[in-house]
Amino acid sequence: MLFPRIIPCLLVHNNGLVKTVKFKSGKYVGDPINAVKIFNEKEADELMVLDIDATVKGKEPNYGMIENLAAECRMPLCYGGGIVNAEQAARIFSLGVEKIAMSSAIITNPNLVDDISNKVGAQSVVAVLDVKKNLFGKYSIYTHNGTKKIDIDLFDMLERLESSGVGEIVINSIDHDGVMKGYDFALAKKIKASIKVPLTILGGAGTLEDIKQLVDENGIIGACAGSLFVFKGKYKAVLINYPNALEKAKVLNIFA
Repeated sequence: MLFPRIIPCLLVHNNGLVKTVKFKSGKYVGDPINAVKIFNEKEADELMVLDIDATVKGKEPNYGMIENLAAECRMPLCYGGGIVNAEQAARIFSLGVEKIAMSSAIITNPNLVDDISNKVGAQSVVAVLDVKKNLFGKYSIYTHNGTKKIDIDLFDMLERLESSGVGEIVINSIDHDGVMKGYDFALAKKIKASIKVPLTILGGAGTLEDIKQLVDENGIIGACAGSLFVFKGKYKAVLINYPNALEKAKVLNIFA
């Protein structure tokens, strides 16, 4: 039986962890391996690690870093950054990663899902769509850390990705990134009703109540967050944290 998941998202920049606000002003928050160790102790459901340098700089995935992360991680690990072909994907899976997250490559080359599926299975391929709302309320897709706009309708892209057999879709709100004032709940609800593959929402969580609202309104869904799990208090002191078992049960309605 599937359950909602609470997923910390870690951004890697220059081999360290950063947290952005609306995809800008990355603040250093620590060492990736140390963060993984803490999330191990706190028994996180899953962990997403995104290298935000790789695609922008046209670099290969950092296989050494990925291997170290996978060796340390005791929860399912999803890695994204710099993956452009099935051979890279297969190598990353061989290092112990359970899922790979892809954005620009999977958007420009939908056949890549088939290529990777033939090697490792589509259920392990995650499509990440970074979206931003314009003045007219329409959502656009961006790649390369929000610098390149894609001229494809969001819901057309969702249909295309679902048809390609992708295993999961992550919607990352540029507008809500790092703001910590709540998810884009209306968009989440609309997308959840329009697709059948597992959906994860990222961007905006500031409290556990935000996660609870996302789950209450959408049922089985992935609630992903960055700032919520690396900052603490109104002054945003850097402190890796994650809900304990009782808090998580209340948020996910496990006792309901």
